[in-house]
Amino acid sequence: MAEVSTEAIAQYYDQPLRCFTFGDFQLTPTVEEFEEILGCPLGGRKLYLFSGFYPSLARISNIVKISTQELDRRKQVENGVAGVPRKCLEAKARVLASQGEWAPFMDILTLLIFGVVLFPNVDGLVDQAAINACFAFYDRKESPVVAILVDLYDTFDRRCEKNNARIICCMSALYVWLVSNFFRQEMRHVCPLEGHRSCTEKKEANWDWLLANKEGASVNWFPRWKEGRTGVLISCGKFPNVPLIGTRGCINYNPVLAIRQLGYPIRGAPSEEGLMPFITRGFNSTNAGVLQRIHKAWEMSQRKGKELRGSSNGPIGGYRRWLKTYTQDLDWLPSLRTTKGVEVETPEEDEEVQALRTELEKAQTVKEKFKSAAVRI
Repeated sequence: MAEVSTEAIAQYYDQPLRCFTFGDFQLTPTVEEFEEILGCPLGGRKLYLFSGFYPSLARISNIVKISTQELDRRKQVENGVAGVPRKCLEAKARVLASQGEWAPFMDILTLLIFGVVLFPNVDGLVDQAAINACFAFYDRKESPVVAILVDLYDTFDRRCEKNNARIICCMSALYVWLVSNFFRQEMRHVCPLEGHRSCTEKKEANWDWLLANKEGASVNWFPRWKEGRTGVLISCGKFPNVPLIGTRGCINYNPVLAIRQLGYPIRGAPSEEGLMPFITRGFNSTNAGVLQRIHKAWEMSQRKGKELRGSSNGPIGGYRRWLKTYTQDLDWLPSLRTTKGVEVETPEEDEEVQALRTELEKAQTVKEKFKSAAVRI
């Protein structure tokens, strides 16, 4: 993905808050956004939550039409990751295409998409975790959105711990997400991919300069393709935020920092509880209890909608003051940012002002009806 530098965006990842912090604003990849970008809404599918178990070679053999013995011989393990070589699957796909065996050909193509595009891990290898996610998608109709999002957070988190760690996640989805937020377009597309394709600015963008100079006031906070959603995923079970399970482990993100991206105002400073970090790597026996807790928590997910609404979708109350104080303690941010612009914060409305606004809206409605009646007369 040559259009955007992963090195550039990685500099702005805020590990404690699980978001990207850019001076006077923050951006957080969310389940809702990735549902739309990947075209896989959770509403009609069961959620895929990796359990730590991998499909057998016999199961894989039945799909790719390669004998179990051959797969066992070809199987590779690199850096503790087991999988089937990409070249092996591509070679078999070409043979099937030449024979007109299109059903198994499509099965292998799907595995390659999951292993190379959606769940990349080790170069040249389609790992068993990606294969498991693929089988869950087609056999049990489980949505891989959460698992894909986990890989994104996990890889940036690892990068914060080790500067030379590679950024390995579904970069295509991340790029669509970035372009959607950073560029405004005259035509308000109902599909994020349509908007991405029609955005000409992305091809000429200098991402290092763009990220260093972007201000909150110019962010494309709520494109049309985000409209029509019924609420925001706020928390799961007893977790104060959203715990995610992927193919590499578990990590959280904080919806309280992302609700502006979904059309709602950020009201005041976020609580410490709502920003509590959570991470577990690997799927050994010591983590079994954590996995069970997260599985159960997703059965009790909480969404909010109407109660989040406000007079605008900008920051309300003390959020801006909190963010300014918070960023003053980030020693890495001043060296990256060059802009000094500050977005204006909307003051919190009290109940009296809100009641007055409601009455004015009602009066305006009556006025318009009176005008229509007068025209007819």
